[in-house]
Amino acid sequence: MTPLKIALIHNLKPEAKPSHLPPDYYSECDSPKTVKAITNALRKNGHTVFPVEADKRLAHWLAENPVDLAFNISEGFHGEAREARVPALLELLEIPCTGSGVLSLSLALDKAKSKQLFCYAGVPTPHFQLFTRPDEPIDRRFHFPLIVKPNREGSAKGIWASSVVQEEEALRRQVEKVFEMYAQEVLVEEFIEGTELTVGILGKDQLLPVLEIDFSGCSASGESFYSWRMKEFQGDEKLGLNPRFWCPARLDPAVTRAVQKVALRAARAVGCREIARVDIRLSSDGIPYVLEVNPLPGLDPEESNFPIMTQAAGISYEALIQRLVDLALKRSSKRVTQSSIPLSNATVPDLQAPRSRALPDSGGKGLGSPAGPAVAVSERSVRRGAAGGNGSRNGSKEEGLGR
Repeated sequence: MTPLKIALIHNLKPEAKPSHLPPDYYSECDSPKTVKAITNALRKNGHTVFPVEADKRLAHWLAENPVDLAFNISEGFHGEAREARVPALLELLEIPCTGSGVLSLSLALDKAKSKQLFCYAGVPTPHFQLFTRPDEPIDRRFHFPLIVKPNREGSAKGIWASSVVQEEEALRRQVEKVFEMYAQEVLVEEFIEGTELTVGILGKDQLLPVLEIDFSGCSASGESFYSWRMKEFQGDEKLGLNPRFWCPARLDPAVTRAVQKVALRAARAVGCREIARVDIRLSSDGIPYVLEVNPLPGLDPEESNFPIMTQAAGISYEALIQRLVDLALKRSSKRVTQSSIPLSNATVPDLQAPRSRALPDSGGKGLGSPAGPAVAVSERSVRRGAAGGNGSRNGSKEEGLGR
């Protein structure tokens, strides 16, 4: 292994937040704990590491401090493609960078654009509408309940218990609230009652064990989904924000394969490379609806979902970090410009949008069809969650950031 000089480019959560900003404004930023963990992992692999904040001084710093590689976990601030700012700068400076490129990060951040690509690629995704103004006419094909989200945010920003609405008046109030707080388009989609899953992809097509997030013990919170509070205060039993994690997920093997194939198709649709996490809701009739693709998944070794999946696959944290370095160097040496997760691959079935064709490996039941029983959970597939014990995720508020 050749020792490298690596710039660890990040956005650190500040100690104090201006009062005029939404309470979740910095939720996508990483904690000092996460930055330290990645730094230590890189140093254990023999590299010299320079943690650098992704602010206006970054270009000047890179000009004065030549490095061999940038390990990018920055989320960016402001702008409709903020997550792509640092990769664009690194591309201009011809500095190899881990993870996805400018186009993929831009597309993945825009939930509506991603969902349009999912539909084109035959990936099941909840029916949706993008509101460009608060008084926009509502699509009458909607079936309540619906969920209201900012269109270009991550880490469940702008998603609360009130985001799930049961009727039109509540929908209007929530849309107006999100417009006012986040000053951007608002995504409204049908809320899928079912099982929350996330699928990790590492390298070209390595599918990690599916992670199930079990909200059955969170009834006191009034939230049975990944809201901002669920992520921010995860593990707080008094608030009822203590989901249980199962990895591998408690799914029939055939359903697991179908979920993973849909996730891989979604990641390819937005052009992710080397690392991605795909969030899915598995409906009661067995349809894996893709909610979004995250090409910048959190890398907190204890709290983030992606490391839970790599650990379940037998990959240590240090090995994961080095793998990302190796993949970036390999891509740079070959001058690859397209996604390393290619869109076309004969091993992936020809999936179609919901309500049109049969789900792969699901016994031929039509997508969206009301016929057929719910997916049965095999007791033999149940394993203790990565959290251990009763599955609660204890830890400070700060340590739960950056998922």
